[in-house]
Amino acid sequence: MAFRIKNLTVKNFMSVGNSTQAVAFDRDDLTLVLGKNIDLGGDDSGARNGTGKTTIINALSYAFYGVALTNIRRDNLINKTNAKAMLVTIEFEHNGIDYKIERGRKPNILKFYVGGEEQEEKDDNAQGDSRETQAEIERLLNMKHEMFKHVVALNTYTEPFLSLKPNDQRAIIEQLLGITVLSEKAETLKEEQKVTRDAIKEEEYKIKSIQESNSKMQEQVESLKRRQLMWQKKHQESQEELQSALDELLKIDIDAEIEQHKELAEYAKKEKEIAEIANLIVRITKDVQREDSNLQKLQKEIDQLKEHKCYACGQELHDEKHEEVLQGKEDSIVEAQTLHAKHQGELNELETALSELGTLGDKPKTFYSNHEDAIHHRSSVANLETQLVSKGKEEDPYVDQIAEMEATTAEEINYDAINGYQRMQEHQDFLYKLLTNKDSFVRKRIIDQNLSYLNARLGQYLDRIGLPHSVTFLNDLTVEITELGRDLDFDNLSRGERNRLILSLSWAFRDVWESLYQPINLLFIDELVDSGMDASGVENAMSILKKMAREHNKSIWLVSHRDELAGRVNNIMTVIKENGFTMYDTDVEMS
Repeated sequence: MAFRIKNLTVKNFMSVGNSTQAVAFDRDDLTLVLGKNIDLGGDDSGARNGTGKTTIINALSYAFYGVALTNIRRDNLINKTNAKAMLVTIEFEHNGIDYKIERGRKPNILKFYVGGEEQEEKDDNAQGDSRETQAEIERLLNMKHEMFKHVVALNTYTEPFLSLKPNDQRAIIEQLLGITVLSEKAETLKEEQKVTRDAIKEEEYKIKSIQESNSKMQEQVESLKRRQLMWQKKHQESQEELQSALDELLKIDIDAEIEQHKELAEYAKKEKEIAEIANLIVRITKDVQREDSNLQKLQKEIDQLKEHKCYACGQELHDEKHEEVLQGKEDSIVEAQTLHAKHQGELNELETALSELGTLGDKPKTFYSNHEDAIHHRSSVANLETQLVSKGKEEDPYVDQIAEMEATTAEEINYDAINGYQRMQEHQDFLYKLLTNKDSFVRKRIIDQNLSYLNARLGQYLDRIGLPHSVTFLNDLTVEITELGRDLDFDNLSRGERNRLILSLSWAFRDVWESLYQPINLLFIDELVDSGMDASGVENAMSILKKMAREHNKSIWLVSHRDELAGRVNNIMTVIKENGFTMYDTDVEMS
């Protein structure tokens, strides 16, 4: 058996626009994928990103599985400029038969061709997907999506295997090591279990009338009891809530609170009166002071006039106007004295009134800011007390109903036949668990048979790529990383060391996979060789990849930013980004 991916075409997928782009994978060599972003300058080193190189593996993943390889929602896979007519097509061969998948959105499409004939689509959920069609595709590929990401399409955005949670690691390793054989046997046993379940159902039908009657009666009783418990619980909770609310209100002496509010009102009234009187005293005092000054001035002027001198300039006065002026000033001083006496009297009265009011004293303290809230508090207490009394008088509405139904006697049922089938079902369940349980001896034996091969291949790749660490899968499927006898975690490694290990692990996975299932021609590596690897690491990785392509007939595609790798490969494909759209140029064969 062999699985050979031939070519991929994309249209309106991510950065690819309405012009269909194609990639031919049906070749046994090493192809370097470089980027050239014309929109960012083209030739600059910074113009290598964002061209659409990763679009290829996302399209591969979408074609086979209906999801991107990276964490991108399906609706975001549609080209944002054109926003429709997204279509991805993959052609491949399996055991000499040609297959083709067409998958797209807006409109939703999933077409599957076998030998050039379109297969009838069933169970369409109007999302461009069909569960039956998808299951058939994955059966041919014989690889889950998680395995695909670690064996066929390697990407820096994919969480490394050794960074996954232990359960996720175990799921991949179990699939890799051939536990799927047990799964197939488990599926056969599932059919036998179905026969047993059908026999149980047939026996149930024979006693259906009695069973239904008894079951219905019992269900009604149980339903009433559940309702009763719910009613009792709710009733108790309501009482507790009311009592809690009442207790909280009773923490405040509301009669004292209301009295304090009365005293506070008196305090406020007295405070206002004191303030008003004090303000009047200040104002009238100013008037008296001003009138004192005026009286002194008038008296001085009168004294000067009596000496026949001008109060303004001091010159002698002896004309007929002298007496008239003097009389006017004397009239003015009488008026001023009268007003002064009036104001002085008012001032005395105010000071007396202020003295009679006495001191303000301490301000009464209250819990509520106003009297209305205190009155509302008292009303709330009375209302809660009424509710508590009313709630305590409520009677359980389910007591009589339950007693009446429990007095009815159910008809006895003979379960001998059903029990026999159930024992058979228990035996089948035991066998099913034996096949599927992760700790069963059957699974352990299969794991032991294939684990040594995985460790051997991994050790060889680690040695060839120049990583001095020892990495071993243990019998419990955990991974042990050591260096010079020292235990390490994956995160202890440098970036370059991690990438060497990721690549080696992927290649070892592929060898085990192909030994147990089927060879697959394609290997796509997205920037892993670029990231953090020194010159020797890159050299070793390139040597392994070239040998893999040459000796094992693999189509290997290496995405990179390193132009210097061009001389180490058979072909170059440049991914060009111009005017916001991605284009794949014709492959360039290297001499």
